[in-house]
Amino acid sequence: MRWSGQTGHMGFTMKRIYDEPAASDGYRVLVDRLWPRGVSKERADLDLWLKEIAPSAELRKEWHGNPDRHDEFVARYVSELDANPVTTDLQALGHEHDRVTLLFSSHDPSVNHVAVMLDWLAHHGASVEG
Repeated sequence: MRWSGQTGHMGFTMKRIYDEPAASDGYRVLVDRLWPRGVSKERADLDLWLKEIAPSAELRKEWHGNPDRHDEFVARYVSELDANPVTTDLQALGHEHDRVTLLFSSHDPSVNHVAVMLDWLAHHGASVEG
């Protein structure tokens, strides 16, 4: 990922929900549509669960069935983000908090919807750390 060049803000980053919470995470936001298996609300240590920003149920099911179609997934998810009014709320968090950690349950930290979301945020002017 890349920084947008803004100063004074650390910006958005991502982390697996199964990793230990840390003070350096800043504002912790779960961006999965489904609650992660085996994670209690206490252990998740969330500030916000923004499930409406995750890929649609249809896209998520198709993606899990066809991981080799990553480019198509990215294009469709970007279209969903472009049309999703909740992205305004997500972008606002970047202005309200020095660091926003987007949490996900996927096993692969580079091939998942949050990597696409961070690229989308950077493209729309947010500071993104990766």
